[in-house]
Amino acid sequence: MKPISGSKDTVTAKMARWVAVLDYKQVSQDAVYQAKRFLLDSVGCALGGYQQHDVKIALEVLDEIAGNGPATVIGTGKKMDPVSASLANALMIRCMDYNDIYWKQDPSHPSDIFPAALACCERAKSDGKELIAGLVLGHEFEMRFCEAAFPGIRERGWHHATLTAFVSPIVAGRALHLGWEQIQHAIGISASRHATLGAVTAGKLTMMKNTVDPMATQSGVLAALLAEKGYTGPEHVVDGKEGLAHCLGPEWKLNVLTDGLGDSWRITQCGMKAFPTEALTHTPISAVLDLVKQNDLQPDNVEKIQIRSLARAADILSDPSKYDPRSKETADHSLPYVIAAALAERQVTPGQFTMEKIMDPKIRAQLQKVEVVADPEIEKVFPALQRVIVNIMTTDGRSFSKQLDYPKGDPRNPLTDQEIEEKFAALAGGVLSPTAEKKVKDAIWNLEKVDSVSNLMGLLKADVRAKKTRTNPKKK
Repeated sequence: MKPISGSKDTVTAKMARWVAVLDYKQVSQDAVYQAKRFLLDSVGCALGGYQQHDVKIALEVLDEIAGNGPATVIGTGKKMDPVSASLANALMIRCMDYNDIYWKQDPSHPSDIFPAALACCERAKSDGKELIAGLVLGHEFEMRFCEAAFPGIRERGWHHATLTAFVSPIVAGRALHLGWEQIQHAIGISASRHATLGAVTAGKLTMMKNTVDPMATQSGVLAALLAEKGYTGPEHVVDGKEGLAHCLGPEWKLNVLTDGLGDSWRITQCGMKAFPTEALTHTPISAVLDLVKQNDLQPDNVEKIQIRSLARAADILSDPSKYDPRSKETADHSLPYVIAAALAERQVTPGQFTMEKIMDPKIRAQLQKVEVVADPEIEKVFPALQRVIVNIMTTDGRSFSKQLDYPKGDPRNPLTDQEIEEKFAALAGGVLSPTAEKKVKDAIWNLEKVDSVSNLMGLLKADVRAKKTRTNPKKK
């Protein structure tokens, strides 16, 4: 990154100036390739999400309140205003907790921001190259924000959607071709009014667990549209009085947000999910599945499964409510439940998160066998390693152990292109025909050649009868 003139520039000015002049040709080929992979993965998650109960509720509300516009809603194919479409599409990507994951000081799901680029590129009548730039920028800054706080804001009681509200206006502003001053104002507009309490992922979980980040994406699109018309926001929202670093101290390394922009690309270091569950459950799931399958362990033969992990895994993912999950949102953030499902069914897929499965006596009989222990030695190597140590004790006195440092989907053990396509097909099967699936895959793998983002979005309209919602609401 070339030095930016003006020693008194705020952090948001530095970010906005770089974003406004970034050329697609400056993005590395690996970053372009990863953007395509993450988009295909995210679109698959969205097509699966389109079939979920919480999305159906949100779409009903948007049908009532949203305005007409140029932005396409995945699944329905309806055209809405960009603000509403970005919320709908982001919720579809996020609601199954199956899209990408990055975790340094803070966790995040940068692809939650993709719909800001999609909606605003449609409004600007942009092509695939401009969309790629937006996808890459979202990962770049979301991941940098995750690296900048010590400790992360999640450790201070705030949800990472707080950070998304700083990044989504950058993506939206760039897609709308705003000048750097307008992008800076958009950041101030969105970030100054959108902080999210960590309560949404603590204790008994609700639909809001997967909704707060899409709302932060929606906030960024609204902010960019306001800034486009001349609306102003605080320029010092990151580094000034009562800004992010001031309010959510103590320690921030704000240089992380701007140092070396363009020298390398964060998107090449982001992970994907092989399981539709909270990120810290992935390594223990992988380890348990390995032990169960390699040793042909049956549920009745297992007396205890001990998971040695981080303190936050014991606290957030294994509190009393997680031993009695009664909703998808609690189950996919319950370490006891996902381990019980892995033992009972030898897989952890979206199929394990229907209400029928969550209440299945066979799975629930395994819950109390799971013990989660906070291990200080494991704490020392996080986040470089997502280490877990799994110990399984059987009823006949045998024991099996496995240490795993990172799960499948981590950049050090990534999903292959074929595995991403298989995941996409499994999620899209209830919405798109095989012919439609192929058109989507071909378009995304050749995204730089797509002339119109609207044409791409038009391929995502359901053309088969959707399956019944995977998560059924409680009967009245």
